[in-house]
Amino acid sequence: MSVIQDRPELGTEQEQAAIDVFNARLQEQGHWIFAGGLGFPDTATVVDNRGGEALVTDGPFVESKEFLAGFWILEAADLDVALALAAEGSKACNRRIEIRPFL
Repeated sequence: MSVIQDRPELGTEQEQAAIDVFNARLQEQGHWIFAGGLGFPDTATVVDNRGGEALVTDGPFVESKEFLAGFWILEAADLDVALALAAEGSKACNRRIEIRPFL
């Protein structure tokens, strides 16, 4: 589950507290594998070594108002469980959530 950020500030204390409660519940129910927050896009560095020499540039690979702010890696029995967890995660962090399965 990816957290989609569309504002330039970190989560509020209330949002952080709600995320902590959500994370604890994920762990108690056996869904938790890993989660983490990410730095703002202006802290990104892009490395492209598809050619003869690595090209290193500052900033995100895409300029956008929205960006990936964090993620959860979870174990869910099926898509219905994943969608329910995404809805709870979205409410906890007060942001949109995108879910994708691992290939």
